[in-house]
Amino acid sequence: MYFFKSRLFFSFAVSALKCYICGSVTSNQECNKNLQDCQAPLDTCMTTVVTLESLTAIVKTCSHSKVCTSAAGSASLDSNGNGVQVTCCNSNLCNYSGAASITLHRWLLVLPLLLITLLFRQST
Repeated sequence: MYFFKSRLFFSFAVSALKCYICGSVTSNQECNKNLQDCQAPLDTCMTTVVTLESLTAIVKTCSHSKVCTSAAGSASLDSNGNGVQVTCCNSNLCNYSGAASITLHRWLLVLPLLLITLLFRQST
């Protein structure tokens, strides 16, 4: 006599995180031409923007969240906007506008200085 045990297998389709990827290009548009499915354990889209005067290099890649967070924590920009900025995100194609955020951060640094300068000039 044979006994058969039935087994139920559930499969869940887990889609990989999709990130824009590029290696050291000068424009965000150029960087956003390539997509990649990140393979486990890579769970984060990482964007690194290096700025030196008028030169900009953008690198986008799949990363592990801890690696990206650590890199973002040690990155910095000087008062002229030169340096390294790292951003991390973890939804599909969330790193679309990595370089645009650098421009925004620059303006956020410059705007208070402009306002202080204007206020100082008006008071004299």
